[in-house]
Amino acid sequence: MESINELKRKILKLTSDYSKKAHKAFRPDGDDLRMVWEEGMSIPYAGRVFTEEEVVAAVSSTLDFWLTLGREGSNMETELSDFLGVKKCLLVNSGSSANLVAISALTSHKLNEKKINKGDEVITVAAGFPTTVAPILQVGAKPVFIDADVVTGNANCEQLEKAYKKGKTKAVMMAHALGNPFNLSETIEFCKKYDLWLIEDNCDALGCSYSMPKKLANRLGFTKNSPGLDDGPDKIIRWTGAWGDISTQSFYPPHHLTMGEGGAVNIINSQKLAVIAESFRDWGRDCWCPSGVDNTCNKRFDWQLGDLPKGYDHKYTYSHLGFNLKPLDIQAAIGRVQLRRLPEFIEKRKENWNYLRTGLIKSEHFLEFALPTHAINWSPSSGFGWDNTTCKSDCSWFGFKISIKENAPFTRTDLAKELDRNKIGNRMLFGGNLIRQPAFIAIRDENPNAFRVVGDAKGSDEIMNNTLFLGTFPGLTKSMMDFEIKVINNYISQFKQN
Repeated sequence: MESINELKRKILKLTSDYSKKAHKAFRPDGDDLRMVWEEGMSIPYAGRVFTEEEVVAAVSSTLDFWLTLGREGSNMETELSDFLGVKKCLLVNSGSSANLVAISALTSHKLNEKKINKGDEVITVAAGFPTTVAPILQVGAKPVFIDADVVTGNANCEQLEKAYKKGKTKAVMMAHALGNPFNLSETIEFCKKYDLWLIEDNCDALGCSYSMPKKLANRLGFTKNSPGLDDGPDKIIRWTGAWGDISTQSFYPPHHLTMGEGGAVNIINSQKLAVIAESFRDWGRDCWCPSGVDNTCNKRFDWQLGDLPKGYDHKYTYSHLGFNLKPLDIQAAIGRVQLRRLPEFIEKRKENWNYLRTGLIKSEHFLEFALPTHAINWSPSSGFGWDNTTCKSDCSWFGFKISIKENAPFTRTDLAKELDRNKIGNRMLFGGNLIRQPAFIAIRDENPNAFRVVGDAKGSDEIMNNTLFLGTFPGLTKSMMDFEIKVINNYISQFKQN
């Protein structure tokens, strides 16, 4: 009679064989088993990239049938925090949930005078994805929108001072747009000056890095690089998501790695903040024992909190009005395999961006392309040229941003329709100018003081009207990108240059 271990081994061998045959379209570029792309097939802007290893990991975890977050989740949280070089990572069920937990943690009564109270203000950027901003409103705070830079897609940090209101501003919460770090040196200096929280929405930017001169970094409180990063003796270089107080990740399929649905909250330095964030993720409970484990504090029946009787079970003591936002252990099993692929995924996204940029040189009289924060130009021979701040961004691009120049005889929508006609996946820069979205119009109509806008948001409007992006994900092959380049260049060539 076969043992359980022998049966499991057979099942996983068959699972591996099945995946090799069934999932050829999702294998990384360059994999010998990958299905060959041919013209006429669609080119997604993003998607899952995996092999039989992820499928085997998922099935193996399912056979164990723990289901709720357990050993795989604990291991992935440790491995992700080790990669980023942060105090603690907490897995959640989506990047949106990660943002909700992050901002909710900063409303905790345990933070005393630094807590975000109802009506306090949080500075954010007008152009982007709505769930960077929605949690600010959901916890009763007030978003203050600054404008976006058309070229980088990121916040115009020159407006930070204009957005600040003494006694009301408590935090800055912004995303690194399309895998392009926002101006971290200027933002961190601003937050240090006024003792504000910084939340990095790193959902589009896992594997991006940012460097600043060591003298400046030390003054801002940073003394060492993130693990695996070394930029010489005169600079500090860290992964995005490791600069602020708290950061967030999304592991939805288009992102740098995937668990299907899933995300993470990264606590950069503070053990106190880690305990608070975990409480909000896990029903609001005060106990920090993982599911299925009891009495790690060795005083489960000795606490006296609130108006509860002394000795009330710490497992059922609640310090916050929290949520249950954990993913499944099966998802973490997939994520752990994906995390091992992250270094190659990072480099492939960079290579794909450069390949598209080089191929579209002949269309740059009508098209404007992204630059990393602090870059001032790009050339195919020497790459990016940099400004004199001596800070640099190294982008693992989430997407290839294209903006239509003012002199172009066609619109962004015209180009998007041409791409659609050729089955080339493309997207707007998410919600465009969020304050123009129906949800925010309705919020403003109900309460004109629900949010505040600095300036005229002209850059965010330009992004909303003139910008789209293509994919850079690791599943793109050169034949796919060659087709994208051909379609765009052919479309542009029919218009005469002024």
